Amino acid sequence: MTNIKDVAKMAGVSVTTVSRVLNNHPYVSEEKRKAVINAIRMTNYQKNINAVHLIKGKTNLIGVALPYFDHPYFSLVLKGITNQAIKKNYKIVLFQTDYREEREIEALQMLKQKQIDALIICSRATDLSIIEDHLQFGPIVLCEDIKSRKFSTTFVNHYTVFHKALAFLHEKGHRKIGYCIGRTSGTNSHMRELAYREFHEKYHLPYRPEYIIDQCIYFGDGEKVIEKLTTMMDPPTALLVTSDQVAAGIVISCQKRKISIPDDLAIIGFNNESIAEMMNITTIEIPLMEMGKNLFLQAIDEEISSKEIIVKLIERGTV
Repeated sequence: MTNIKDVAKMAGVSVTTVSRVLNNHPYVSEEKRKAVINAIRMTNYQKNINAVHLIKGKTNLIGVALPYFDHPYFSLVLKGITNQAIKKNYKIVLFQTDYREEREIEALQMLKQKQIDALIICSRATDLSIIEDHLQFGPIVLCEDIKSRKFSTTFVNHYTVFHKALAFLHEKGHRKIGYCIGRTSGTNSHMRELAYREFHEKYHLPYRPEYIIDQCIYFGDGEKVIEKLTTMMDPPTALLVTSDQVAAGIVISCQKRKISIPDDLAIIGFNNESIAEMMNITTIEIPLMEMGKNLFLQAIDEEISSKEIIVKLIERGTV
């Protein structure tokens, strides 16, 4: 296999000159540059990219760990990340974790082994202390509100957002409010549950744990939600649904069962995806691509920073 010394010998120049040509260094004469390029073509020489990374001390690769690629929430965050990566001449290494801790550890190991320059974790299952142990190997950016000066974070204040959405439904006359969520674990989920509990305390309403429905991730899960509600003796009259996809599935299922929206069941979705606009679903708009953009910029910035993403309620026809 041809190496850089072979190229230098064929071109009649030093190894340093070949290196300068390969890295587009300006201080090489046109004659020597042409000789090196000709030798590269004749020998089909390829740069040892690992050696280049070792010399530069960086790979221009950013790791992104996220539970699902096919979920609109994460795909839009990822789009925001990749758009910025292209602009900044970085490439992205993706880790689909399915919330499995061992897969998140694999991503952390790649950071430890200097195979990536930084790691963005969009949603995690791994204990924060384990992630913190890997900060010595490179920047780690989180998509959650944590009180730590060691991590850069871009986040939505899910406590405040949830509380405001619940208060909005209360103003509309609802006293039996439930919510649908992807999982009950995780920092963001805990903040939502805290807001839900404290809302009921504030308005002196009975706390109904059966109104909390988890494992609601995809469109088809909307049918599961309505099936569960129809088995309840005293079902909720309103739902906060943390995914517009699931909210859309609930709307379709209600239409099949002749359940009137919003008269029988009011719905607020999250994210303001295209499907929410198409189906006239009231939703909380989260600028997910902006979130992804900021996560990437934090990953390549040496300074630790924290940014809250501002959201807004878009009132449509389901409340």
